[in-house]
Amino acid sequence: MTPRSNAAAVDRLLAGIEAGTVPDDAFSDDAVLDATVPNWRFSVQGGHAVRAQLGHWFAAPGRFLSLGRTPLPEGELVEFTLTWTEDGVEYTCHQAHILEVANDRVCTDTAFCGGRWPASLVAEMQAGQAVGE
Repeated sequence: MTPRSNAAAVDRLLAGIEAGTVPDDAFSDDAVLDATVPNWRFSVQGGHAVRAQLGHWFAAPGRFLSLGRTPLPEGELVEFTLTWTEDGVEYTCHQAHILEVANDRVCTDTAFCGGRWPASLVAEMQAGQAVGE
């Protein structure tokens, strides 16, 4: 697999995340998601199940406030801050994904997510206020 082929698969996934629709061709049939989220870690197996889980996370169109991509021998490390509006409330999340790509599909996604934060909490973080002060 060439680095450009890896990038094309990741391009499709990131476009889907930003559009609020994870594309059907993003993941291999035997894909695995290993996710670390606030106070929890879980795995999902199978392309359909991975797409369903990420479809739940990225259910609304959004935009990347930051996006970093680092090529890896078998895929990419992707780190982003995404913002979107849901039920009239603006949210933001910060995530990192270690993506392994084979045959032009993501086959493994090791994801780290700090959570989803409403705009009021983002403003508090930007002001440097610690929780409980």
